[in-house]
Amino acid sequence: MHPSAQLVVWLLILLLSQGMDDLLLMATMLLVPLFGRSVLSRCWQLAWGARWIFLSLFVILAWGGIGEAAWNGPMAPSREGLLDASTHVGRLLLVLMAVAVLRERMSTADLLTGIYRLLEPMRRCGLDSDRGLVRLLLVLNYIETMPRPRDWRMLLDVPARSNSEVFELVDQPLSSRDYLVIALALVAAVPLLYLVQG
Repeated sequence: MHPSAQLVVWLLILLLSQGMDDLLLMATMLLVPLFGRSVLSRCWQLAWGARWIFLSLFVILAWGGIGEAAWNGPMAPSREGLLDASTHVGRLLLVLMAVAVLRERMSTADLLTGIYRLLEPMRRCGLDSDRGLVRLLLVLNYIETMPRPRDWRMLLDVPARSNSEVFELVDQPLSSRDYLVIALALVAAVPLLYLVQG
């Protein structure tokens, strides 16, 4: 399957996951260990990097929600707020899990090939998508090769030397089977999205 078709299916699954609640959300998360230890390790790294976002989101939604107090006390969050906060934190965690699966299962070259083909209609509208693709490639490369700084100010330092790197993009057109997969995924996503939202 072409990387573009894989990306479309992945994006639709990601979109559907944002409508999940409670048990369905937890059941989906339990499927992630089936992808292997490397995916779990990458997911843990992503989740640990976003720990302050998780905490902020939980505190804002749990203590900012209107409803019945979860316990007696002046600083008690509402039960509805706790439920809402848990759901949104779970959805964000599911997004990070999906990113971990994508990055582990799809090489950088395939990812760029897929994005290149998906952004092709923008080129016809006069937008330079090649520049955005190169920036994305540089960010991905920088994230994977960046040493962990001990001080955040080290990230602002300009590197002493400039490296000239060459990136090759292996472009391949989508086959009729890929278009069929994309069409079927889009058609299947509509009723599934309706069921998840309902």
